[in-house]
Amino acid sequence: SAAGWAHVADGSAMTVLGIDLGTQSVKVAAVEATHDGRDATVVASASRPYPVDSPHPGWAQSDPQAWLAAVSDAAAEVLDRIGDTPVALGLSGQMHGVVLTDDTGAALRPAILWADTRSAEQARRIRADLGANTLARLGSAPFPGFAGVTLAWLAEHEADLLARARWALQPKDWLRLQLTGAVATDPSDASGTLLYDLVAGAWSEEAMVACRVRSDLLAPVQASGALAGMVRADPHLAGLPVATGGADAACGVHGLGLTVGRGALALGTGAQLSSVIATADPDDTLRTHTFATVGRVGEAFYRLGAVQSGGLALERVLAWLGADVAEAQRALAAGIRPGDPLFFPFVAGERSPYLDPDLRASWLGLSLSTTREAMLRSVLEGMAYTVAAAYAAIVESGAAPASPLTVLGGGSRDPAYVALLATALGISLRPAAVADATVIGAARLGADVVGESFPALAVAAPGAGAHGIVEPAHNAIVSERQQRWVADAPSSQRGQSSE
Repeated sequence: SAAGWAHVADGSAMTVLGIDLGTQSVKVAAVEATHDGRDATVVASASRPYPVDSPHPGWAQSDPQAWLAAVSDAAAEVLDRIGDTPVALGLSGQMHGVVLTDDTGAALRPAILWADTRSAEQARRIRADLGANTLARLGSAPFPGFAGVTLAWLAEHEADLLARARWALQPKDWLRLQLTGAVATDPSDASGTLLYDLVAGAWSEEAMVACRVRSDLLAPVQASGALAGMVRADPHLAGLPVATGGADAACGVHGLGLTVGRGALALGTGAQLSSVIATADPDDTLRTHTFATVGRVGEAFYRLGAVQSGGLALERVLAWLGADVAEAQRALAAGIRPGDPLFFPFVAGERSPYLDPDLRASWLGLSLSTTREAMLRSVLEGMAYTVAAAYAAIVESGAAPASPLTVLGGGSRDPAYVALLATALGISLRPAAVADATVIGAARLGADVVGESFPALAVAAPGAGAHGIVEPAHNAIVSERQQRWVADAPSSQRGQSSE
């Protein structure tokens, strides 16, 4: 740490490591910022994949040891490439999962991930037990894959194992425990468990009873940028101070430097619409999620429209039709036609605004004249309308983000899809030519540990950057088809009720 301080004090660039522990891979990045805090860039990064296992239909789990091995391998590559000494390390991680550990920190079973749907029955029971008012304070309706709901399933199906457990940790918190020996979580990850009262800023006794969770299983909550310990287990990272870290969506918000009133749309396996708000301000309709931002307890919050049917649905359809992404993009660029089928992309249920894990994908309007091109085009169209439904729920909750909305992720690189999204959402979009917001958000938290100010990505500021703004178009065909899609969407009325 003393070497790091000397490195910063001489006015030269400061390097911080950011680790983003994703669902299927980890990304480790060396992020460099000048001492004046005006510029930041990823100078080296490495990713390593690991499998997501599904031993039964609807299950999604991973071996945490595979995460640890992937982190060590990727970190070694990055450190070898930069030839420099980072001053600190910050963590970001996939939300909602559960890693059960014994008192040594060893995982007792595979981690159950956010995409796991085995706990649908428990989600329904918890919703009935707690009611809309309490759930609004917890930030979300119960949904399979949330930690509290998963723990309720474990209490019913693996009670002996749960009784032996010492900790029930979020994925990035388990990783930090392995690196440092320290047990903690932060407000952003705590708020995604369905066990944390956002208004009170503390674990909820009522939620723990409903989810059958022992209070001593839950990690203490501390600021995302607080020092959580020093790396002692990994020879490549030994001695680095480690920040508590944050949930991936919150780290993305932090990496973009979003302030109250601004938002972003991240397009990947799913889609995440975020809008930063000053107070918890629960959404009583429960059609969106309210989570804490990274930072101190009660510092700020964000409304989230979480869409599962993004790239996941596209991937499935491409496999069914033997197509690739480029073919689907060309089909959309050719223009939506009035006779195209409508596609409902709910291959794994849906969250905002439908909150129904049992929804499934379908086409409406297939005919003898339907072409392969039309089917591919309709998939991207249906994805856009699903994102628009989540955006409408955010607006109706009183958390409309300012225009233009920053859009990033893999889907933001397709001009035709971004143009369709702008029209479907009815808001100007600013595509961001970055893929590093989450890992930069993690690095910014690492910099907090050594008391340094670390810049966010410039794309978050109004008018910043050289990227053009995409305006909504007046497209009668899209407008008519979107109205039909909303009317015909399965369970479209379920998301309209808090019952």
